[in-house]
Amino acid sequence: MSTDIVLKVQGVSKRFGGLQALSDVGITIERGQIYGLIGPNGAGKTTFFNVLTGLYTPDSGSFELAGKSYKPSAVHQVAKAGIARTFQNIRLFAEMTALENVMVGRHVRTRSGLFGAIFRTGSFKSEEAAIEKRARELLDYVGIGKYADYKSRTLSYGDQRRLEIARALATDPQLIALDEPAAGMNATEKVMLRELIDRIRKDNRTILLIEHDVKLVMGLCNRVTVLDYGKPIAEGTPYDVQKNAKVIEAYLGTESH
Repeated sequence: MSTDIVLKVQGVSKRFGGLQALSDVGITIERGQIYGLIGPNGAGKTTFFNVLTGLYTPDSGSFELAGKSYKPSAVHQVAKAGIARTFQNIRLFAEMTALENVMVGRHVRTRSGLFGAIFRTGSFKSEEAAIEKRARELLDYVGIGKYADYKSRTLSYGDQRRLEIARALATDPQLIALDEPAAGMNATEKVMLRELIDRIRKDNRTILLIEHDVKLVMGLCNRVTVLDYGKPIAEGTPYDVQKNAKVIEAYLGTESH
């Protein structure tokens, strides 16, 4: 595993009125890692995710992606910078096919522009063919290639999750941020999800994972940060984190995993 740093976040704070949702949160993720972010309900995990990916503007903090500074002030800017995310509540284009959903993700990297799209230039047609080819490859990669022409709303819950991941991969991200990808899945779907995430990591992708399923996190992640009331209380390997007294008190000790 390479030791170069993909994401470095320092001193992130965010307040909503009288609620201090995040206080001086920072993480450093190396290339090829699966990095877990866990904590009890209301700990600030999703708020951090939303700050990182441009849905919320932080009150303070610095952000570096692959050694370059960026400001997460808008979702499309974050996607272009190289972070792709999925959502706890699936956000697909319901009336589009699975193939079209992935092609939409790929259009973040298009070059033909509006002129080419309007006048159907040769370069536009060539690029569209390449986008479709790549989208089909990604659907095969996540295991749902046979559903390419199905509307996304007709897919099973687990396959919709896979489709979201394929769409995220289509942007060629430096970092894939997965928000509760196992939420609502049955045991079989979770096993398949774990295999897919592990495969993505083995292909030298870098993943940030928020997940309530502690067993899944501890079995997949190289390093873990634990938040409680918006503050980091532990960071380290899954083994070290599980034995941290503050973590046991705040989170793990109340779970049955």
